[in-house]
Amino acid sequence: MKIALIPIDNRPVCYTLPAEIAKIDDNLKLFLPERKLLGGLNSEADVDGILDWLEGLEEMDAIVVSLDTIAYGGLISSRRYKNSPDEIRERLEKLKEKLNGKVYAFSSIMRISNNNVNEEEKEYWSEYGKKIFEYSYNFHKLGDDKTDVPDEILHDYLATRQRNFAVNKMYLDWVEQGIIDMLVFSKDDCAEFGLNVLEAQILNRMIREKEKIKGEKISALIKTGADEIPLTLFARAVSDLNKKVPKIFPEFLAPEHKYLISNYEDISIENSAWAQIELGGCKIVDEEDADIVLLVNNFEEKQGEIVMGKKTKSFAGKFELPQKPFIIADVRFANGSDNKFVEKLLKKLEKGGLSHDFYGYSAWNTSANTLGSLICAAVVKFFAKDYNEEAFKKLQMVRFLDDWAYQANVRQILKLTSKRPDVRTVKKMMAPCEKRLDKIFGMKPSIKYKFPWKRFFEIEVGVN
Repeated sequence: MKIALIPIDNRPVCYTLPAEIAKIDDNLKLFLPERKLLGGLNSEADVDGILDWLEGLEEMDAIVVSLDTIAYGGLISSRRYKNSPDEIRERLEKLKEKLNGKVYAFSSIMRISNNNVNEEEKEYWSEYGKKIFEYSYNFHKLGDDKTDVPDEILHDYLATRQRNFAVNKMYLDWVEQGIIDMLVFSKDDCAEFGLNVLEAQILNRMIREKEKIKGEKISALIKTGADEIPLTLFARAVSDLNKKVPKIFPEFLAPEHKYLISNYEDISIENSAWAQIELGGCKIVDEEDADIVLLVNNFEEKQGEIVMGKKTKSFAGKFELPQKPFIIADVRFANGSDNKFVEKLLKKLEKGGLSHDFYGYSAWNTSANTLGSLICAAVVKFFAKDYNEEAFKKLQMVRFLDDWAYQANVRQILKLTSKRPDVRTVKKMMAPCEKRLDKIFGMKPSIKYKFPWKRFFEIEVGVN
């Protein structure tokens, strides 16, 4: 099975994570462009280089493509840079000529972050970010366009939105023309109201209208999330090519609270789980019919977030590991694990040994990020024709070291004690967690850490 993937950018979760997941099955060959061709925090992708790479590939069974990478040079570039409509159309026409196999594509609906942080936005966001968010929210909810954002800044912001929205509408024509087999518009950092939510509603209405005219469903949909979408589509491609639908039973450890909405999302955690399962080419079933059980450590009252100081009640109950293949989505906190839950989980793994029924753990960033990446790895393991256990263990080492050891613990200390990431300090602080995980997974690997975007938010864990 041969699948090509054009990622959103060069972050570890976008580039190395899908590569490590693919290694679980030695029969699955994942083709990625050279990492240096992809965009970064302050750089656009080398679009011509990526298109040349794509042209040079042999016939693929499927291609998963970030349309933002080709159109704008990356997800962050889509919000920042002033690529002209003509330049964007020229790039996309070249892409159309080079696609082969089944095409799974995704494009973002431009987010509106409710803060004055311009790290991933245009420069003026540091002064007017919250005000632009308020303008967007009130315009959608109340039809109120009053704002004290300077005219030239508001005009620039709205022009960028209008450009990206026009490009998104064009992709629906590609679906009708059979160029794209499945199209996903992703909603990132959503509130209840906003121009991004309004655009999603318009796109959804356009999809329904096209379906009404054709008299059948078209393969285009809107999903809450962003960075995990390529992984969920990767899972969908694997399921489709195997011509089988994995059956998943979602079990919530706090079932009475599964209707609560996660941070950075606009749907309940239950609906978020359902959406990722279905997009990944899987089916929701009762426990007795399931191939895989999805255990969700969901939050009570509200989702916490350690790094942002948002507290919530940690898991305090008891749980049993299923007697069939299972995966664990730890979403009680955004951006990292629930320490008390992980302590209970690790004790179970230490006591019973690493069961072959364990298909993965994740607590990466948002709830959708966690669920989508987790389901992708589970689907690849479920269908593996040449299963590589060592690759699976490495993947799980990375997830625990990143989501638990670093995000939920070490990062919190660094934030208080350091101005910038320091690899030697991190290595020393991570050592106790490494030692504990070594025993659970029966490995003594060489582990290295990097900060590819030179900020605390993302760490790259190399397990060799």
